[in-house]
Amino acid sequence: MINMDNPADFVSQSADAGELAQFAQHAKYWWDRQGPFAPLHRINPARLDYIRSQAARQLRPRGGPKPLSGVRALDIGCGGGLVAEPIARMGADVLGIDLVADSIIAAKHHARGQGLPLTYRVASAEEIAEAGQVFDLVTCLEVVEHVVSPKAFLQTVAGLVRPGGVLVLSTLNRNLASLALGKIAAEYLLRWVPPGTHDWRKFVRPSELAAPVRASGLRVVDVTGLNLHPLSGWQARGPALVNYLMTAVKPGEE
Repeated sequence: MINMDNPADFVSQSADAGELAQFAQHAKYWWDRQGPFAPLHRINPARLDYIRSQAARQLRPRGGPKPLSGVRALDIGCGGGLVAEPIARMGADVLGIDLVADSIIAAKHHARGQGLPLTYRVASAEEIAEAGQVFDLVTCLEVVEHVVSPKAFLQTVAGLVRPGGVLVLSTLNRNLASLALGKIAAEYLLRWVPPGTHDWRKFVRPSELAAPVRASGLRVVDVTGLNLHPLSGWQARGPALVNYLMTAVKPGEE
């Protein structure tokens, strides 16, 4: 288990201690739709639609009223459970992990009494990998841009996908558009997220995200932008200009 009082432990697990401290500062507001995580609440329906459609296409679960029934899922960097909890409502058996203990407390508190197939742990992706666990569906959303070594982290994450399983990632592209919109406008002009939430230099181009995933034996099957449309709101479609999602699959065993 990670010692949350020792920042050195964070670095050893690919995490940035300073960024984790910032998330810890706001952890009690995860489910406040008007709070510091309001942008995640706004984009969440589009992210969840994307995850559901990609999982259905690649895993072909039983479907029905709970479209992810029978799917074992891992949500890395789950925060307060904004993705893990809805995936569990879709029928998946979900493990949500995060290195910020206060976020896990908030996630457990929100899920309490709902009877969902959902477990939360303070743990790193490396710790889960060392335990030899693999999953049908692994999600890692808005996390890669906060880690110390994206390449090593992504290789670990890819190893958590079982043969025939699916990995869904999301992050921000690194270009002039993301500097203007994802950093300057979002943090300092529109105040969508607290100033200092992102370091633009750590944004990840799609080719940089895909390379270690492919090197780990997965096949990238989709890259889609997460874009704000004037009439329909946030949608997982269009170019990967600023925010984007990526799906990769691990070939099944022969």
